[in-house]
Parts: sequence; structure tokens; C-alpha cells
Amino acid sequence: MITDTSTLPSTHLKPYPAMKDSGVPWLGEVPEHWEIKRGKNLFRCIDIRSSTGNEELLTVSSNRGVVPRSSATVTMFKAESYVGYKLCWPGDLVINSLWAWAGGLGVSRRHGIVSSAYGVYRLRAPFTDCSSYIHELVRSTPFQWELQVRSKGIWISRLQLTDIAFLEAPFPLPPPGEQSAIVRFLDHYNRKIRHYIRAKQKLIKLLEEQKQAIIHQAVTRGLDPNVRLKPSGVEWLGDVPEHWEVRKLGQIAVSFRTGPFGSILHQSDYVEGGTPVINPTHMTHGNIVEDTRCSVPLAVTNRLSNYRLDKYDLIFSRRGELGRCALVRGREVGWLCGTGTIRVRIAYESIEPEYLIQSLQVRWVGEYLSLISVGATMDSLNTGILKEVPVLLPPVNEQPILLKHIAKETCNIDRVMADALRQISLLQEYRTRLIADVVTGKVDVRKAATYLPDEAKEEESFEEPEELGENDGAEEQQETRDSRDESDSSD
Repeated sequence: MITDTSTLPSTHLKPYPAMKDSGVPWLGEVPEHWEIKRGKNLFRCIDIRSSTGNEELLTVSSNRGVVPRSSATVTMFKAESYVGYKLCWPGDLVINSLWAWAGGLGVSRRHGIVSSAYGVYRLRAPFTDCSSYIHELVRSTPFQWELQVRSKGIWISRLQLTDIAFLEAPFPLPPPGEQSAIVRFLDHYNRKIRHYIRAKQKLIKLLEEQKQAIIHQAVTRGLDPNVRLKPSGVEWLGDVPEHWEVRKLGQIAVSFRTGPFGSILHQSDYVEGGTPVINPTHMTHGNIVEDTRCSVPLAVTNRLSNYRLDKYDLIFSRRGELGRCALVRGREVGWLCGTGTIRVRIAYESIEPEYLIQSLQVRWVGEYLSLISVGATMDSLNTGILKEVPVLLPPVNEQPILLKHIAKETCNIDRVMADALRQISLLQEYRTRLIADVVTGKVDVRKAATYLPDEAKEEESFEEPEELGENDGAEEQQETRDSRDESDSSD
């Protein structure tokens, strides 16, 4: 159950007294005094290019709208030059034409540059004060239906929204004063929901640190406090139990395989419901989380058979959060490792797969990889570096005992974290429904808005779940430039 949310609006919000049919399937009835405008009556296209490329680089997050690229989870390499990128200004609507259907749009609060593949739209003179309401409307779930219908392509992951299609979209438009009330109401309750989510996220981080400490103690010292120790040979790791082995990952691996470069696996290869392709954002706490939007058809699967995942393969993130990894279990056999990953095939004679993935979850693995990684613009991992990762090996008969201990000591932590994550999900669902009802005129917030306190704008600094939409496909670069850093072993 969600706690401390008594101040959130509930069913006491009333509908408008008089409604009319909008004539728009996803919109249904709207307040009688609202207008329905076409996009072309509200917006004009803007295509002004940067001559220097030195302006702040922005991207579109499906969670947060238009944000500095430095604050978003974008795993693609940055371009060498941004000359020719499109300029946008505060109040401009920015749309990633390939991800509009998935929330890849929003009104910018900043002046900066965006991909030349993006659309930039400016409100016409009579409607320049509508930008805050427009931002909430176009990012609402009902409007996503309109964007998806207007985006064209063979598969859902290839849908593209053209200028002409967008400008023909219908927009429900309340009077200016009512728009201000709607924005005021949503800003207030969005702030409260962010506060609740931030509190849950802080709790999760504390619990994760507690879990890390338990795992670290088990996989570096074992369970016997009186065990004799020996130098590990790794300065920052210190001493380890005398009867444990210290090996390198390359010594217990059969092969390493870097995921397909952009020249092998294109964004246009993705379909809905094909063979899942696993990228860094699909790994969490040693597990693989499927994203149905990130998959390929059978023909591409056969073409990429060298990147197939087998049971108990390890898959590592090459970029971003180094040390992030996951174990392939039964369900994921036959899936594919994607761009930005390295597949490691292990010889398991001396180590249990579940123990190995636990031992690699400790924080020092990521810190070690970040320290020695390569990459001019972001951390980047190659197989040569990965082979050097130290692995502590207790005797095989001791590993199940350590696993059982970790499971016992962390089960309650996992339960509390799962409950906190569930509450975050419920809060996000509640926010989504509230916004949809308010911006489409299903509930009247005019009176409620008058009782709200004045509040300053705030930046969204909290962490939302990672998203596929932040991977800016329109800016994807060929990755052949870093292929020289790879030293793949053949399978």
C-alpha cells in the first residue's frame, strides 16, 4: 500500500458540468467551452542550425522530456562535431520523430542543440503562452495513441512521425486561464509524487548498500572470522582466505565476444516480439530483464547467430555503468547479446554459476573496471581489460554454503526493496492517470488549483527507471572506431 499520500487528489475531483463530443476517438467528450485545434494552427516548424556546435547538447527522455544529454542515460557514443545540429529555445516543442509514439517529445526549458533528425516546433503568436499545457498534453498517455497512429512504418520500433502528420493532429485547448490552472495543479501534485518517489529511492539505495556489505564480506572473507588469510596479490583487494584461489576472469573463460557493432546491427532491424537483444539497460542485479521493444526477426537472428546466448553465459555492459553484468539462465537461452555488451563464456569446473554472478555484483568490480577502462567521452570496456578482472574462488563445496548464507541474510532486504519498487510503480501509474484525466478534461481542477500554494519551479534530479527511449537512435554512430581496442576470442 502507498503510504504518506493522503494529500494526493482523489475521487473528490468532479467532472465538468457540461460536455460535448470532441469527434476524436482517443479524446471522447471534452468540456463544452474547450476548442479542438489542429497542430498546424498552433505550431510552425523551426529548422535553424548551429554554426559552431558549441551550444548545450540536449536529448529527449521518455521519462523527463527535453533534458541535457549529460543528465540522460544515453549509451551511444557522442558525435565528433555538432555543427549542423538543430537549435531550439525555451518554449519550443522538440520531437524525436522515431520515438514520438513512446513519449520521445516535450517542450524545452533550455536553449540548446538537438539531433538534426529531431523535429522542432514553435507555437504561433496567439498561443505562445500555451507551452506548459502543451507539454503535459503531448506527453500524456491518451495523446500517445494519436502519435502512434500518425507515425508510419512496418514495425512499431520503426515508426516515424513526419512534420505533416504531426501538424494534422488534433489538440484539445482550454481557455488560457484554465490552462494555467491545469498546469498549476499538475505541477503541485507532480512535485508531491516526486517527493514520495525520491524518498523510496533513497531507501532502496540504503538497502542496496546494506546488501552490498553482506555480499562483499561473504565473497572476500567467507564465513569463518578466524580463517587464516594471505595476500590476494591485488593491492586494493587486500588479504583473502588462505585456502581460496585468486584467478583472473580470462583464466576461467572459454571465450569473449563483443556485441555487434552498429554496422552489423542497425536500429531498423528491431521489431516487436522477435528474438530479444540484450543491451546494458536490460541488466539489473545480475538478472536479465526483457524489453519487448528491443528484439529482431528470425532472419536477423540467424544472421547474428555468433552472438547467441547459451545457459550460464555472462553478459557485461561495455559502457556507462561498468561492472553491470547478468547471468544467462534457462529463459534467456537463444537470445542475443547487443551493441554495448560483451558475452563471456565460462568453464565452470571450479565455480558455481550462481556464485560467480554474486561475486561479480560487489562494488569493487565496477570501480576496478572504471579505473582502468578506456574511452574519450565515456567509460568503455574491452575484452582485454575484462580478462584481467580478479575472481576469488573458494573451494567448490564451500560456494553453495556461501550462496545459502547470502540468500538468508539478504532475503528480507530484497523483500523491502521489492515493496519500495512496487510503490514507486504505483505512484508512477497514479501520476500517469491523473495527468491524462486532467489534460483531456475528464476532471475539473479549476477550483482545486485556487487553493494551492505558490511554489517555485524545480529540476527533476531524482532517478527514474532506465528507458529504451533515451538511447538516441537518430544519433547512433558507427562503432568501428573502437574496434581496434577489442581482442575477441573466437568461439
